[in-house]
Amino acid sequence: MSPKVGAVSDDQRPSYEQAREELVEVVRRLETGAATLEESLALWERGEQLAAICQEWLDGARARLDAAAGRDGAASTDTGATG
Repeated sequence: MSPKVGAVSDDQRPSYEQAREELVEVVRRLETGAATLEESLALWERGEQLAAICQEWLDGARARLDAAAGRDGAASTDTGATG
């Protein structure tokens, strides 16, 4: 499987908090409307990358929680009953 365009190695990947903070800053800059079209496109692309990084962290956290709870990460079909 080939790496994603713009992908970074795990040692270069920002933490969830770092990615979220940078994403907030990107959105703030886009909302001001002061950037040129080229700058806005670059900011948008960076925002997409950061959103994907945040989603990867959240997906990983969900998988860890599911594993800790003894689930396999499949769609939740638990009715709350214990066996």
